[in-house]
Amino acid sequence: MHASKGDRLLMHGRTVGHSDHMVEIVEVLGTNGEPPYRIRAEDGHETIMWPGPDCVVQHPRSKEPHTIR
Repeated sequence: MHASKGDRLLMHGRTVGHSDHMVEIVEVLGTNGEPPYRIRAEDGHETIMWPGPDCVVQHPRSKEPHTIR
Protein backbone atom coordinates (compact mmCIF):
# COMPACT_ATOMS: atom_id res chain seq x y z
CA MET A 1 0.00 0.00 0.00
CA HIS A 2 1.36 3.41 -1.00
CA ALA A 3 -0.08 6.79 -0.05
CA SER A 4 0.82 10.45 0.10
CA LYS A 5 -0.18 13.32 2.34
CA GLY A 6 -3.67 14.46 1.34
CA ASP A 7 -4.84 11.05 0.10
CA ARG A 8 -7.98 9.57 1.59
CA LEU A 9 -8.24 6.17 3.22
CA LEU A 10 -11.55 4.31 2.84
CA MET A 11 -12.05 1.87 5.68
CA HIS A 12 -14.72 -0.73 4.94
CA GLY A 13 -17.04 -1.74 7.79
CA ARG A 14 -16.07 -5.19 9.03
CA THR A 15 -19.33 -6.27 10.59
CA VAL A 16 -23.02 -5.93 9.82
CA GLY A 17 -24.29 -2.54 10.91
CA HIS A 18 -20.90 -0.79 10.71
CA SER A 19 -20.69 1.37 7.61
CA ASP A 20 -17.61 2.40 5.65
CA HIS A 21 -15.88 5.62 6.66
CA MET A 22 -13.28 7.88 5.15
CA VAL A 23 -10.26 9.49 6.82
CA GLU A 24 -7.56 11.83 5.52
CA ILE A 25 -3.88 10.90 5.53
CA VAL A 26 -2.11 13.88 7.11
CA GLU A 27 1.39 12.38 7.37
CA VAL A 28 3.21 9.36 5.94
CA LEU A 29 5.53 7.95 8.61
CA GLY A 30 6.89 4.99 6.62
CA THR A 31 9.39 5.07 3.77
CA ASN A 32 8.34 5.46 0.12
CA GLY A 33 4.67 5.98 0.95
CA GLU A 34 4.42 2.86 3.11
CA PRO A 35 2.52 2.68 6.44
CA PRO A 36 2.21 3.73 9.16
CA TYR A 37 0.10 6.80 8.45
CA ARG A 38 -1.11 9.61 10.69
CA ILE A 39 -4.80 9.98 9.84
CA ARG A 40 -7.51 12.51 10.70
CA ALA A 41 -11.16 11.55 11.02
CA GLU A 42 -14.07 13.82 10.17
CA ASP A 43 -14.47 14.75 13.85
CA GLY A 44 -10.85 15.99 13.98
CA HIS A 45 -9.47 13.01 15.93
CA GLU A 46 -5.95 12.03 14.81
CA THR A 47 -4.17 8.71 15.28
CA ILE A 48 -1.44 6.59 13.75
CA MET A 49 -2.48 3.42 11.95
CA TRP A 50 -1.24 0.55 9.85
CA PRO A 51 -4.12 -0.11 7.40
CA GLY A 52 -5.29 -3.67 6.94
CA PRO A 53 -6.74 -5.44 3.89
CA ASP A 54 -10.12 -3.79 4.51
CA CYS A 55 -8.71 -0.33 3.62
CA VAL A 56 -8.30 1.32 0.21
CA VAL A 57 -6.21 4.42 -0.59
CA GLN A 58 -7.97 6.97 -2.77
CA HIS A 59 -5.77 9.54 -4.47
CA PRO A 60 -7.33 12.97 -5.11
CA ARG A 61 -7.87 13.88 -8.72
CA SER A 62 -5.54 16.41 -10.25
CA LYS A 63 -6.81 19.98 -9.91
CA GLU A 64 -5.08 21.08 -13.10
CA PRO A 65 -7.16 20.96 -16.29
CA HIS A 66 -6.07 18.51 -18.96
CA THR A 67 -4.87 20.08 -22.19
CA ILE A 68 -5.87 18.41 -25.46
CA ARG A 69 -3.33 18.88 -28.23
